[in-house]
Amino acid sequence: MKRSLSLLVLTILLSVLTAGQSAAAVTIKLATLVPERSVWGNVLRDMGAEWKDATDGNVVLRIYPGGVAGDDPDVVRKMRIGQLHAGTLTLAGLSEIDNSFNIFSVPMFFESYEEYFYVLEKLEPTLREVLAKKGFELLHWGHGGWIHLFAIREVASVDDLKDLKLFVWAGSDKLVRWWKDSGYHPVPLAFTDVPTGLQTGMIEAMPNTPLAALSFQYFRYTPFMLEMGFGPFLGATLVTTKAWNKIDDGDRRAILASSEKAAKRFRTEVPDQDTKAVAEMKKRGLKVTPAGSPAVQDAWRTEAQKFAREMRETFVPPEIYDMAIKARDEYRGRAGSN
Repeated sequence: MKRSLSLLVLTILLSVLTAGQSAAAVTIKLATLVPERSVWGNVLRDMGAEWKDATDGNVVLRIYPGGVAGDDPDVVRKMRIGQLHAGTLTLAGLSEIDNSFNIFSVPMFFESYEEYFYVLEKLEPTLREVLAKKGFELLHWGHGGWIHLFAIREVASVDDLKDLKLFVWAGSDKLVRWWKDSGYHPVPLAFTDVPTGLQTGMIEAMPNTPLAALSFQYFRYTPFMLEMGFGPFLGATLVTTKAWNKIDDGDRRAILASSEKAAKRFRTEVPDQDTKAVAEMKKRGLKVTPAGSPAVQDAWRTEAQKFAREMRETFVPPEIYDMAIKARDEYRGRAGSN
């Protein structure tokens, strides 16, 4: 009798312990540069709430916004060693993982959001494989807006830009050398050091999206914006494969469904917010410089094409570059036939 009772008690204890282990929540620590109170921060916060609800509390997303965990290369490093599990990264972070993503930093490579989304969709399977081989899973793409040039004074031509100290992301000596060899004055900085760089005059011009310029208040130090756009600002939310494998299959499906909703919000909300950001900054003193004459615009495009050639040979795997060109030409062919 005593033995039977002991076995019963042991069985109950084991079942309680097993239930406790299966119910233990997986906490995903995500870091990002985006401000907490911004369209991007709102989307991430809503996504985290959905994760918790959809997984019955099995997966909790803890967000570290505004660069508190460091610049994107810092976040990638911390993800690799397990201090962080996820990141909503800019191109600086994505290219730290693999230089295939540099294709999206080629200026004037895309002419519209529609073209950009089409090419991104074509490249996505390959880019997912690239990330998986490096130990990362893609949850969703993020979009920062359309990049323009912001400066301390009017920049109407390529020569005007070459007279200014230009912010470039720190981390690529080759890229800094290219800027210098091309007659520019690049100043490599971590993104978290940009406020100090602007306030001290260390940098005088920077490529940025209107929404980011407003969100970070950088337009106060660079109150001139060139009307001509240079391309989309791509971002993405990644989770390490190690952390992903700790999540049950059912919860993964719920997380991916929520992440897809976040991706759709970025695609629809950010372009509209970008336009509104320009209007808001103009009220606060921003001056928009017209794109200029056809000859001036052609000079910008010539410079962009020169950069593109260098990118294919040095900064982007040729197969990725050629795949992007093929998809872009395919889109333009279809658009032209409509």
